Amino acid sequence: MIELENVSYNYGGGELLSNVSLNLAPGSFHFLTGPSGAGKTTFLKLCYMELRATAGHVQAFGADVRSMGRDDIARARRRIGVVHQDCQFLDHLPISENIALPLAVSGQSTSAEADNLDDLMQWVGLKRRAHALPAELSGGERQRAALARAVIMSPDVILADEPTGNVDWEMSKRLLSLLVELNRMGKAILIATHDLNLIRTAKSQVNARVLRIKDRHLQLAGADL
Repeated sequence: MIELENVSYNYGGGELLSNVSLNLAPGSFHFLTGPSGAGKTTFLKLCYMELRATAGHVQAFGADVRSMGRDDIARARRRIGVVHQDCQFLDHLPISENIALPLAVSGQSTSAEADNLDDLMQWVGLKRRAHALPAELSGGERQRAALARAVIMSPDVILADEPTGNVDWEMSKRLLSLLVELNRMGKAILIATHDLNLIRTAKSQVNARVLRIKDRHLQLAGADL
């Protein structure tokens, strides 16, 4: 669905990623590791088409990103759910409306979608918090709300940037279980994380590949994880 082939990306006059390749196929599950500043978030942005590769080829759902216009990219992005690291919301809106924003922006806010929102709030365990403002939520609730917002458009690919970075271990496992469930529904999952315990736990549940960015290159992580 999303494929990077021999992609490089330059930032600030230097090369941040060099000759990296990855195919996010339906039902695949990948972890992306590496030290801070290695380029994990940049890699996700290349997958999401927020950044353009300096060299190499990026394909999204069968189309070369270089040949895609603004409308084509917007349509492709609707098939990609993104859980951002900073988990930002509109503070004046209740969390249910924050989660539903992608529907409103795309013009799909209907009564049927409202029923889907209710089901989704139940799935992430936030149905009783639907009317709470973002500031009233705990860290774990905010992360679950961010995941709900990322998947409300039923995307084919889910990209998550440190989704468990600000929650305790019990909440990390809960978030992982939601992502594993989505993967078993056929969604492609790519998680950027420093959390090796999360990776080890996931590998006991799904066939996950672990990749590491090191010295600008992408490589399979060793079996010592």
